[in-house]
Amino acid sequence: MGKLKNEYKSFLEDIEKNIKNKEDIEYIKKRFASFADVVLEQMDYVMDYKETEMKKLEETQKEISEKMAKMQQVIDNIEKDIYSDEGFDFEIVCPYCNYEFLIDIDEEKTEVECPECKNIIELDWSGDPEAEDSQSEQSQQYQEGCSGSCHGCSGCSSEQQDDDDDM
Repeated sequence: MGKLKNEYKSFLEDIEKNIKNKEDIEYIKKRFASFADVVLEQMDYVMDYKETEMKKLEETQKEISEKMAKMQQVIDNIEKDIYSDEGFDFEIVCPYCNYEFLIDIDEEKTEVECPECKNIIELDWSGDPEAEDSQSEQSQQYQEGCSGSCHGCSGCSSEQQDDDDDM
């Protein structure tokens, strides 16, 4: 604003030097002052508008920063869940008593004891439940002497029923 003030003074001095009629000088001064007031008023309006817009931007930026911080917390928690340094927890439901408990994943472990009923639970880390079911059926059939090749076989119990029916 200092430069504007200096230009205004310089303008008035220039008018006084170059115009000899005092009435014309006064008219030009009043008219220019009126014009300058309108220009300054518009500049104030623009400055107020820009200040308001800047405040809105700052508030929006603050909201965005808060949301980003919340998102980062969620991401950090997800990352902790996925990449825990302490090892992973694995939820076990005991097939004997339905007690639920957590163990650390250790693929070297093949069995764990249920803390509730104390039964031993076999662990299969392959992650293929169908293969596990198929293998346990085959294992059971082998132990019972069943080859599983009977027509419509569902284990040795159906073989024994077929034998009973023939008699």
